[in-house]
Amino acid sequence: MQQALHGSNVQTLFSLIRKHKIPYQMVPAARLNKLCKQNHQGVLAFRAIIEYQSLESILPELVNTGEKLLLLVLDGVTDVRNMGAIARSAECAGAHALVIPEKGNAPVNAEAIKASAGALARIPVCRETSVTHAISFLKACGIAVLASDDRAKNTIYGEKLDQHLAVILGSEDKGVSSSARKMADKTVSIPMKGNIASLNVSVAAGVILFEALRQRHFNT
Repeated sequence: MQQALHGSNVQTLFSLIRKHKIPYQMVPAARLNKLCKQNHQGVLAFRAIIEYQSLESILPELVNTGEKLLLLVLDGVTDVRNMGAIARSAECAGAHALVIPEKGNAPVNAEAIKASAGALARIPVCRETSVTHAISFLKACGIAVLASDDRAKNTIYGEKLDQHLAVILGSEDKGVSSSARKMADKTVSIPMKGNIASLNVSVAAGVILFEALRQRHFNT
């Protein structure tokens, strides 16, 4: 929405945005002009390719399946290709849902869908008010929360991943935010032997997901 818009129509629009909890941004007119060459009248809307879910609505149904839940919480993953790759690995590993914040995360757009090989159309994507709100709700529901952190002393291979579990993955440049890290039950790392300090977030997601799959179904 263009900054400094006013009038009764704008007030009506804001009421609808709040009622339906639609994320929005106030931006300069130049930003809208760059996105749309036609007469946008100060407002542009982007329709999601998928239908977002909410944790509150899907968790009871998931719990009733009798399976040990596995969820990924994406804390500021901004690259749509990483988003797609994470979704692809999550679906292949049998994860039950992805959790993303309303703002500060890569959108589920055509490029993300393509990078996911269609997984984003198969796995539920829960869009929550914030990552910390989602973590708080998950913990209240008895789900253990681990944060991926390359500085952590505990590694994924020493952790019990065959319980109800949510794993937080951080942004490409800063990792998991300090607020989310503090709320997690534990931080875990992926042991590495090379000289580069960290893995790409989508690769890290794959390593953690398939260790969880091994513990749950192939731990002989």
